[in-house]
Amino acid sequence: MQKEVIISNCKKLLEAYKSGKLGQTKMPEDSHPDFENQELRLAYFTLPMALNYQRDSYKLLEAALKTFNDSETKIVFDISKVATMPKPELMQKLTKYKLALQPNKHTQTWQTICKTVFQNFGSFSNLVNQVDNDFLKLRGLIQEKHKKGFPYLSGPKIFNYWSFIIQEYGLVKLANSEFIEIAPDTHITQCSVKLGLISQEDSLKLTKEELNNKWRQVLENSGINPIQMHPPLWFWSKNNFQFELK
Repeated sequence: MQKEVIISNCKKLLEAYKSGKLGQTKMPEDSHPDFENQELRLAYFTLPMALNYQRDSYKLLEAALKTFNDSETKIVFDISKVATMPKPELMQKLTKYKLALQPNKHTQTWQTICKTVFQNFGSFSNLVNQVDNDFLKLRGLIQEKHKKGFPYLSGPKIFNYWSFIIQEYGLVKLANSEFIEIAPDTHITQCSVKLGLISQEDSLKLTKEELNNKWRQVLENSGINPIQMHPPLWFWSKNNFQFELK
């Protein structure tokens, strides 16, 4: 019975999200430039995400947009140029609009990912093609084979959310996308308690993997993929649960 109630409420939240009843539901990624090509699009929706640790996502993407729209700094989204760029020059460009808040660490992360992709695949598009547009193969490549080459992006939470974003905004359709996890953060955890999936006590001790497993179990055979619940849950919590489930 509890599972049926949770699934029913998830469907209500999905509908409320689609119909605008959850309140402010503009995603940080909704503010983006026009892209000349697919490679720039993928770089834009990938590289800033690797700096998204304890950051305000809206401010991060705002900084990315300013960096992209400035002819002096736009080059940071060209991985072939970044791969060989002197670190001080890259740091100056990434910090101009505070895209990089930790100059050394964030510059190193950005350049490491650019080098990994450029030297091993040539482009983000080739990387996706090499794994046959398959989420499970992509996970193996980034979280296992080339894990050190994708700092922070290879972490479970960000990797799953990035996989969702490149589908929604990067024009990439991934096979086996139903295996993308919900990527729990504070908002998702609070919603998990609110919906009765876990207790308040559980929220303090469960690992992200354990919470992911609970979401996968409860949504099994419901027609809802776990990652589909991320935006409605995130905004439900972000908007202080103003939308009431009846």
